[in-house]
Amino acid sequence: MRHRIFIAVNLPEDIKTQLSSYQSMWPGLPVRWVKKDNLHITLIFLGYLTDEEIVETCKIVSETTSKHPSFSINLKRICYGPPKKLPPRMVWLEGEKSEELGKIQSDLESSLLFSPNSSFRKAEDRPYTPHITLGRIRAWEFRQIEPEERPEVNEEINLSFEVNSIEVMESQLKRGGPEYSVLESCLLKS
Repeated sequence: MRHRIFIAVNLPEDIKTQLSSYQSMWPGLPVRWVKKDNLHITLIFLGYLTDEEIVETCKIVSETTSKHPSFSINLKRICYGPPKKLPPRMVWLEGEKSEELGKIQSDLESSLLFSPNSSFRKAEDRPYTPHITLGRIRAWEFRQIEPEERPEVNEEINLSFEVNSIEVMESQLKRGGPEYSVLESCLLKS
């Protein structure tokens, strides 16, 4: 059996609560909002892995993250995303560029790419920008709204939190939306 796996930074409960409260700011927007418990920052989406590949992935992530110190992430703006995509596909939260997060993401990709027991193949070559998906826009309904009547989504915020671990996560696609579970929590160097 294969499992849908990704590597992520989970958010503290208080940050999830604050972020989910923003979802009510745009009641007329045709969006399927992300459940509070599912809010996270994806570092790498791995796709469908076997049990053996998951064991290897957890080992690689644990070894890689143990070499990196804890750090802070600053969240700064809620907007449409991805940038320059029309019509937009999401309402998301942008984080400040983080040198530490970028290094971890890059090291994880390299470690996974060069592991003989990993099936990971890098899919993207663009620079990594941290973001949190708050909601997915229902494109057909969005297009029905006249452009000048579409709600503006551009909210400056200022939230920060400490990152002490990186998680290997499983995503199970269900009728009511995906359900995420932590398979392994890998601590950063303290």
